[in-house]
Amino acid sequence: MFGIQDLILFCVVIASLAGGILLPRMGEVFQPFILYLLMVLLYLSFLSIRLDAIWRTLREQAKDVVRLSFLKLIAFPVAIYLLFLLFFPAYAPSALLLAGSSTGAVAPFIATLVAANGPLVIAMVVISSLLVPFILPMLVKLILGQTMEIPLSVMIQMLAAMIFIPLAASEATRRFLPGAVPLILKRRYVMSLMIFTGTNMGVFSKYSDYFYRHPDAILAAAGMSVLIGVVLFGMGIFSLGRASAGDCLAAAISVANINSVLIVVFAARFFGPLEPTVAAMYLIPFYGLIIPLRIFQYRYSRI
Repeated sequence: MFGIQDLILFCVVIASLAGGILLPRMGEVFQPFILYLLMVLLYLSFLSIRLDAIWRTLREQAKDVVRLSFLKLIAFPVAIYLLFLLFFPAYAPSALLLAGSSTGAVAPFIATLVAANGPLVIAMVVISSLLVPFILPMLVKLILGQTMEIPLSVMIQMLAAMIFIPLAASEATRRFLPGAVPLILKRRYVMSLMIFTGTNMGVFSKYSDYFYRHPDAILAAAGMSVLIGVVLFGMGIFSLGRASAGDCLAAAISVANINSVLIVVFAARFFGPLEPTVAAMYLIPFYGLIIPLRIFQYRYSRI
């Protein structure tokens, strides 16, 4: 059920998280390049799936895409906020922000590991990234009564660049350098692990001092982030009803493997220390969700 690639992924993730905390000066090297590293990762994902496959998914599964987009960006964030408001009120804003974030650039890579519907995941990456600058600030204002003074144009430009530059680059590679595509894809796994290392070290090096000064708060934030991830996974895996295993896995990945780095950046600017800390800790369940995804994949294949 679990292969050597999964084991290597876990080891790399844990080592890079620890490296960012214990060796912050080394991690600082990667901080200015986090966005660019995610763009390279998305480029690799686009390169592995042809653009016409994404368009075909949008045409053939239009209802699924619309339904999943509504649930992922509106219904689930509201539901998980109310759930945490009832049991863990201090962490309710964090749950709202994370649940309302766009699907992460790493999600297509996770989809390939568990044989999920890759085009559906990439479609959700694109759609959710385009909609989240409009929907998430609205939810925060309506639910929290707080205005996120985020420059909308800046958010749109950043997300558009993050999505469309890798997309254009992958299509250009496929058209003008077709011989390079199989060579790049052959090394995709190793390249992805290197990107994970740089991204994780860059993110966690920012919180190294906070880790040492507030270890209890960090442990609590990590526990809450795992709980948020479990709830989002449960919501996602059943969101499309009686769908195929690939579609169910794609839905769970789209809902639970979110762009937590985006929330780290903006929560640090417009909220207190708790929200960006929980968002940073979400990198733990982000990669840890490969375990329930693998279990679901294994059990579904046995039916």
